[in-house]
Amino acid sequence: MADLLTASGVDRVVSMDLHAGQIQGFFNKPFDHLYAMPVFWEHLRPRCPVPPVLVSPDAGGVERTRAYAKRLGADLAIIDKRREEKNVSEVMHIIGDVDGRECLILDDMIDTAGTMTNAARALRDQGAKRVMAAATHPVLSGPALERIVSSPLEEVIVTDTIPLREEAEQTGRFRVLSVASLLGEAIKRIHHSDSVSSLFV
Repeated sequence: MADLLTASGVDRVVSMDLHAGQIQGFFNKPFDHLYAMPVFWEHLRPRCPVPPVLVSPDAGGVERTRAYAKRLGADLAIIDKRREEKNVSEVMHIIGDVDGRECLILDDMIDTAGTMTNAARALRDQGAKRVMAAATHPVLSGPALERIVSSPLEEVIVTDTIPLREEAEQTGRFRVLSVASLLGEAIKRIHHSDSVSSLFV
């Protein structure tokens, strides 16, 4: 796909929260990888006088969640999933203190919502007072909406990188934030040959 884009005349790529950062390596053109963090941060900061515990739903998201926690001055928790035996369901351990706390699960996308909703249940089982989630890309495939509606998640914050389906809006669980200004600023800086690096975090 990277070669096809280059062959079609693309001379620079701007992306938002890649699922795997290594994808950049397939392009031989300048590549700017932006993060939705500034958009989430501006939304959360005035609404959370006491920052919630930021939760990584798996080991792969720890780096992203730690970066958010550092900027918000929040505590960090990690969901550790492991299969104790073959053909036995996963056991979820929580690293960090969530008892009596508000928790915000962070991820780059919500696909079938299995990981996120299981994490939400594990947090409530460990005494979390309130569980929310934030993810950049609301893919919401398969049973995602049903899982979210039947889960303890009170609110799911997403961006408009993918238009939110009407059925998802009707659940009342989603809040959509726009990344238009972030992308617009990146395009303007690229056009004027200014630095884009300050938008990376």
